[in-house]
Amino acid sequence: MEPFRTWIDLLFPRACAACGGPGAAPICESCRARISVRPAEGCCRVCGKTLVARDDALGTAEPLCLGCRTRRPAFDLARSALPFGGPVRPLVHRLKYNGGAWLAPALSEYLHGCVLAHWGAEAIDLVCPVPLHPARWRRRGYNQAELLARALARRLGLPFAPRLLRRVRDTPTQTHRGADQRRANVAGAFAVPPRALPRAYGRCILLVDDVMTTGATLDAAAAALKAAGAGRVLALSLARD
Repeated sequence: MEPFRTWIDLLFPRACAACGGPGAAPICESCRARISVRPAEGCCRVCGKTLVARDDALGTAEPLCLGCRTRRPAFDLARSALPFGGPVRPLVHRLKYNGGAWLAPALSEYLHGCVLAHWGAEAIDLVCPVPLHPARWRRRGYNQAELLARALARRLGLPFAPRLLRRVRDTPTQTHRGADQRRANVAGAFAVPPRALPRAYGRCILLVDDVMTTGATLDAAAAALKAAGAGRVLALSLARD
């Protein structure tokens, strides 16, 4: 087997998906060493946003960011595994836009660690990805959130529910939109199909996406799950901008 692997490497040299340099795919040791996990402390108790020293919620009994104090999101808790910078940015872009579906199993390792660190004691019932609209799925050929959620469900040994949630509106991209614009853009964009209602009712659902910026997409998706009777929604993203 090893000689065969050597010939494959000669014909198709492996390269790091983050820096493009030689090394064990998909992430070389140098880039892996530069990936840092998001800290478990000093963040909003609900959405996981990092609190800064000037935030008057820092150090209080219930530390909440201004956004969560003003308007609680539909999800119960949200956490992100990695900061969206350094090697993580090209990895996510490769996964999302450049046919990098093969990256999902390796990146799910970071999601797995985040779940164990924050929700190890939670009785999670199933794992659900944030869906793409069918039109966008056809253009891209896959849903990166679904690939991450599938790999994570396998690591956790939990049921995977890719059809629990549907995207009923093909919303424009969230890029370059402010927080209010993002919320308006995805409001009512998700729904639980009638046949899936029994599976959602009363369950603790782990909702998975690739990147969280303001949390608007995860909030709208969680709202649809809660409207369908979900008991608890934990929102998880690979990276946070």
